[in-house]
Amino acid sequence: MPQTAEENLAIDALYRISSLINDTEDPQEALQTILDEIMQVLPAASATINLINPDTKLLEVEVMRGLPTHSKQVQLQLGQGVTGWVALHGKPLIVEDVSQDARYIPVKDSIRSEMAVPMEDQGIIIGVVNVDSEEVGAFNEQSKKILTLLTNEATRVTGKLWMIRRLKEKASQLQGLVEAGKELAAKRERNELFETICAQGNEVMGTYMCAIFLNNDKTGKIKLEMLVDKKGQKRIVQESFFPEESTIGTVIARNKMVEVLDLRRTEENHFTRLIQRERLVSMLSCPITIDQNVIGVINVYTRTLHRFNNEERQIFSAFTSLSALSIHNGQLYDRVFSSEEIMRRNERLNMLGLLSAEIAHEIRNPLTVIKLLFETLDLDFAEDDIRKKDTSIIREKLDHLEDIVSKVLSFGKSTGNLHAHYDLNIIVEETLHLIRLKLSQNGVKLSFKPYPKRLIVDVNKGQIQQAVLNLAMNSLHAMQDGGALEISIEKEQENGTETAACLVTDSGYGIAPEIAERVFESFLTGSPGGTGLGLSIVKNIISNHHGDVFIKNTSTKGTTMKFWLPLVNA
Repeated sequence: MPQTAEENLAIDALYRISSLINDTEDPQEALQTILDEIMQVLPAASATINLINPDTKLLEVEVMRGLPTHSKQVQLQLGQGVTGWVALHGKPLIVEDVSQDARYIPVKDSIRSEMAVPMEDQGIIIGVVNVDSEEVGAFNEQSKKILTLLTNEATRVTGKLWMIRRLKEKASQLQGLVEAGKELAAKRERNELFETICAQGNEVMGTYMCAIFLNNDKTGKIKLEMLVDKKGQKRIVQESFFPEESTIGTVIARNKMVEVLDLRRTEENHFTRLIQRERLVSMLSCPITIDQNVIGVINVYTRTLHRFNNEERQIFSAFTSLSALSIHNGQLYDRVFSSEEIMRRNERLNMLGLLSAEIAHEIRNPLTVIKLLFETLDLDFAEDDIRKKDTSIIREKLDHLEDIVSKVLSFGKSTGNLHAHYDLNIIVEETLHLIRLKLSQNGVKLSFKPYPKRLIVDVNKGQIQQAVLNLAMNSLHAMQDGGALEISIEKEQENGTETAACLVTDSGYGIAPEIAERVFESFLTGSPGGTGLGLSIVKNIISNHHGDVFIKNTSTKGTTMKFWLPLVNA
């Protein structure tokens, strides 16, 4: 049979619809073009493409032609109206006279007949295509076949376009996740880190607001720590509640992600007034887990009803894991600085101890001479002579001074009891672990080369760590604009004795020639704000361990400090 003019138009329209996948990447633009093609083939005065909103399950007008503007706001439940009936039953429908069909919902007074065909994608109804005419009986079975053919092709094309868009959105989210990871890795200060997490959470998830809640172990409550909107603006809100008072408590208790589709309809929400003021609707909450312990949650909020799909959940879970890692790193960073402060305090105490021992040692000799000379004076006065009491007091105070000096010196020797056998490789590695973040923060690249075998030394571990820390910090002060710090452990011979040597090499400005020979003297410093005691303490510590420390070489390109300790005989 020869093809009719309507069939020829349909074939041409079918070809143009098929070509859309090469002509545009925008599903909305494709739907507009598809509707124009359908209206050129069929005798329609108006037409719509209605899609089912996956969140509300309502039919919404996506594109339309020939209808009043207010028609765009019409939303139909499945089964409601001609369009809803077709969506619910998944069958095409021709209404020859809309005035005689109770299912018809008037949208334009001049409409007399209507035809609707379901859009089916992989067995699922995703929408409906409607065409209207101002004549009764304008559509027949042939029209229905043509509209069904065009709708099927339109569904296939737009389905692929939507898939391409989703893939691009996911790629964009993954890229955002990578960028978020970089941003979070650079933050250390607690509030700054939390603010960055919330800002990046909105960016990655495309949400309106993001919040961090943490457990408060002291009160047993969950406390709001940070709240940021999509523009990066913080909200100052004081909020805390017990776990059973909110869905967030369920997230923490079960260690599982929870979605609340409509916060307005649940009584277990939090900061109710803020939710109303900010018009927050949907929420996705994910637990923050560190070392298998849930310390809190990250929440994202939308202003429209939104059902988060599996891909969005996976992205959010990955983002929360990155955030948890950053929070944990921040906690470790705080501990490192706390440990460093403790070591600094120990350094000052060690300095005082060394100075006290040195002073006591210097006092002891003249004190002994004074006491001996006093005894040889044979000052024996009569009982009623006032000088008798004076000499007794002098003798008592001399004994008191000698006792004080002896206690100071014996206290200084007591540290020897803390000696034990250690591998110098491990001592140095543990010390560098304490300052690695500080070096990184100052742009200093650290390189550690341990000796391939164990090098056992008999030392006070804390004092040797103090010596290594002082040398490393001395190098750091010489590299204000960043640089490289290389520390290596070697096995050597010193005067016929096997030793373990530690070399500390920096790329700093070097040591001035005028102070190089006296750099280990107390209170000698080439650093502004320095005490001049760091290297002096190193010298004392290493000497007390029967080793030595010295400058191996120095120039404007850097300095190498070296100390060695005798190895324990096997």
